[in-house]
Amino acid sequence: MSRVSTTAEARFESARQLPGLPASHPASRLHGHGFVAGVWAGQRPGDTAFAGDEVSALQRRLGLSVAELDHRLLNELVSEPGDEQLARWLSERLSLSGWQRVAVASLPSRGVEIGDDGQARVWRRYRFESAHRLTHVPLGHKCGRLHGHGFEAVVLAAVQPGEPSHLAADRLDGAWAPLHGQLHHACLNELPGLENPTSEMLSVWLWQRLAATLDGLAAVRVYETASCGAHYDGAEHRIWKDFHLDSAVRLRHAPAGHPAAAVHGHTFLLRLHLRAPLDTVRGWAVDFGDVKELFKPVFKALDHHPWHENPALADADLASVATWALAQARERLPQVDRVDLFQTPGCGVAVCQGEARPALGA
Repeated sequence: MSRVSTTAEARFESARQLPGLPASHPASRLHGHGFVAGVWAGQRPGDTAFAGDEVSALQRRLGLSVAELDHRLLNELVSEPGDEQLARWLSERLSLSGWQRVAVASLPSRGVEIGDDGQARVWRRYRFESAHRLTHVPLGHKCGRLHGHGFEAVVLAAVQPGEPSHLAADRLDGAWAPLHGQLHHACLNELPGLENPTSEMLSVWLWQRLAATLDGLAAVRVYETASCGAHYDGAEHRIWKDFHLDSAVRLRHAPAGHPAAAVHGHTFLLRLHLRAPLDTVRGWAVDFGDVKELFKPVFKALDHHPWHENPALADADLASVATWALAQARERLPQVDRVDLFQTPGCGVAVCQGEARPALGA
C-alpha cells in the first residue's frame, strides 16, 4: 500500500517592511524579495476534472492565491508580513482540505513551513567548502581518496511561541556561526568526531552540536552534492538520490483538446528516498554508488522513452509513474520508502510506502 501527496510551487515578487525591529536590522527597512510559495497536499479522488491532473490543479489553485500577493506591498495585506505570517495567510486563502504543509521562502537560503499541526518551522541553508575522504570504504572506492565538495546544510527548527520567524532565522544563524568556522576551508577528517565524514556522520555531528544550543531543532539535511545527501532528525537516518529523466508523456484520461492529451515532454526529476540504520563500520545508511547502480534498470526503462506507451504503467501521470517506480525500486533496494517525481521545479508528487508522509523539510 502506498500514499500519494501532491506538491506545487509558485513565485511572487513583492515588497515588505517588518515592524518591531531595531532600526539597524535590514528587514526593518522597506525591501523586496522574489518569494517562492509551496504546498503539499494529499490526493483525493474527485479533486480534479480528470485523473492525472492533480498536480496542475494544485498549481493553478496556488497560483490564484499567490496572484493576490504579487507586485504588492505586503504590509497592506498582512500586518506583520514575515515568512510565517505569509505562509499562514496562504494556508487560509487556499481553503484546501487535506493539506499537509505550506511553505514560503523569501530567499533561496531561508524560509518557513507550516505543518497541518499548526507548528511553524524555520529553515536556513548554509554552504561550506571542505575536503574529506571516507576511511572505511572498500578498496578502490573513489571516495577513499582525498577529495572535496561544496557542501550545503539545511537546518530546520521550530519557531518558539511568540517568536517572529525572522528572529528565529537569526537564532539559527547564531547557532551555525561557530560551526561554519570549523567546517569551511577545512579537512573534515581532522575534526574530532568526523574521522569518517560520510554525509550521515556529518548530519549527526551537526545535530549534536546544534541541539546543545538551538531550541526546537527538528532536522539537519546535508547535501554532499546537488543530487544526493542525508537527513537526520535526532533518531532516524534518511538519504536521497536524484535522477533526471528526459521523457515524453500523454495522459490517457485527459479530455480531447486538453494540452495533456497531446504528446509532450519534460525533464523530470525523480528522487529516491531511503531509510536504513547506520552501518557502524562504513558510516553510511546505503552507499550512493550502490543506489545508482541498483536503480539503473528502472532509470533506463523511464529515461528517453514515451511513458504513455509503457504497458506496465496504468497511465503516464506522475502518481502512476512514481508508484510503479517505487515498487520497482523496492525490489532492488528494500530501503527505498518514498519516490518523488517532479515535472517542473517544485511541482510533482511524493509516493510513500505505507502510511508514511513526506518528512519535515524534505
